[in-house]
Amino acid sequence: MLRQSTIETIKTITPAVAANAETITRRFYELMFAGNPEVKQYFNEAHQHSGGQQKALAGAICAYFSQIDDLESLTPAVEIIAQKHCSLGIEPEHYPIVGKHLLSAIKEVMGDAATEPVLGAVAEAYGVLADVCINREKAIYSEQLSQPGGWNGYRPFVVAKKVPESRVVTSFYLKPGDDRPLPAFQPGQYVTVRMNGLKTSPRNYSLSDSPGKDYFRISVKREPGVGPDDPVGMVSNYLHDQVNEGDRLEVGPPCGEFTLRSPLEEKKAVVFLSGGIGVTPLIAMAKHLVREMPEAPVYFFQASRNSEAHAFSEEVAQLGRESKQFQSLVMFDKPLPGDLESGKCDGVGTLSEELLREWLPSADAQIYFCGPAPFMKSAYRMLGKIGVPRENLHFEFFGPRQEIESSIHG
Repeated sequence: MLRQSTIETIKTITPAVAANAETITRRFYELMFAGNPEVKQYFNEAHQHSGGQQKALAGAICAYFSQIDDLESLTPAVEIIAQKHCSLGIEPEHYPIVGKHLLSAIKEVMGDAATEPVLGAVAEAYGVLADVCINREKAIYSEQLSQPGGWNGYRPFVVAKKVPESRVVTSFYLKPGDDRPLPAFQPGQYVTVRMNGLKTSPRNYSLSDSPGKDYFRISVKREPGVGPDDPVGMVSNYLHDQVNEGDRLEVGPPCGEFTLRSPLEEKKAVVFLSGGIGVTPLIAMAKHLVREMPEAPVYFFQASRNSEAHAFSEEVAQLGRESKQFQSLVMFDKPLPGDLESGKCDGVGTLSEELLREWLPSADAQIYFCGPAPFMKSAYRMLGKIGVPRENLHFEFFGPRQEIESSIHG
């Protein structure tokens, strides 16, 4: 428990910290990577390069400080952090490293405002949050290890199949290289992939097929980047160009909190809204619902560029053939000649408020959405305007969740 004096100090400094949050987090990463380079392997270079990691940490700090007197409300955020940490193998001994450099960055950026009482309060607040995360991560590691076929860390997998899904998306069917069984997972979760022979941090990829198979499937979009050494696109291009059937990858156990709730007890419809590669966790969820809970009304929206970029078209069509409760809607914003006439899409454009009002079954549906940041901000804003309750909205996004949730809900 935090002392009341600590809570008051944190509340007092929160505006100043918020105003300098990204400067603090940028300096924090500089200090940490210089002082403890061994931890750099846990951080995605592409997210560092884009500034997304700095923004995400800044958002997390601001959220924690602003809710310092209501830690219970931070439980969902802690779960996101804990799941991500367990996907990368973060251990308790890493927390003091982060705490040391975070305090140094705050002291350096805030200058005279970072008095000893202020730094003491921040250290105490960080310590409490670290303990919460460490305890949750310990439980997750235990859960992973205890289930049949479960493991911690990395395990060898073989690429059993490599299947192009579109011009830019390729699926990799991964089977255990040690002949042990696969653990169960929840649709929407991801695995962590570490490439042998490629000096870069591991990457998280959503599992794009439903549970119960003898393989894990990940579906990777080729990201162009701007050059061979650009961290954006380094791993996706390596997977597309260098990894083939029969090759081995190191894979971490399924993680992630973006999973299906239990709306079927109330017999509510489930709606999936996907943009681009955001379809990967949603297709796994949809396939699971249609095949395991056929009474569920499922609505599946997919936004794509055109037929060349459109992934999983046949799988979505198959779900429609399997269940009369399944409805799909595909929109291309830059269709190729013949796309519309051939029936490869249902219309030209993208997600709109008018479309949502006409297509959504009801405002009390459970809605899952995933895609590029502009798509998600737009979806969140429009869903709020048409009256969908905030608690019915579920999404996955790398970066500060406030970036999506500030998109004027209601």
